[in-house]
Amino acid sequence: MTKFRKKPIIIEAEQFFSDVSPLPFSDRYACCYNGEYWYVITAHGQETKIVNGDWIIPEPNNRGFYPCKPDIFENTYELLE
Repeated sequence: MTKFRKKPIIIEAEQFFSDVSPLPFSDRYACCYNGEYWYVITAHGQETKIVNGDWIIPEPNNRGFYPCKPDIFENTYELLE
């Protein structure tokens, strides 16, 4: 089996909580509410539901956003200082 290593990249990310203002990437209108649930629009134009605690990450070239669950985010990314 061929093995691969994920390339190191630097991302922007903000954690979503519906009761905290401002919302993640509010200047880019990342988080939307349809009266029933919160969501982001992905690079493919899909509404993807988000819940409190999800991390919101911009797609490359600002084509949309995608959510990442906190446990996956913690295992994938580390804070840059």
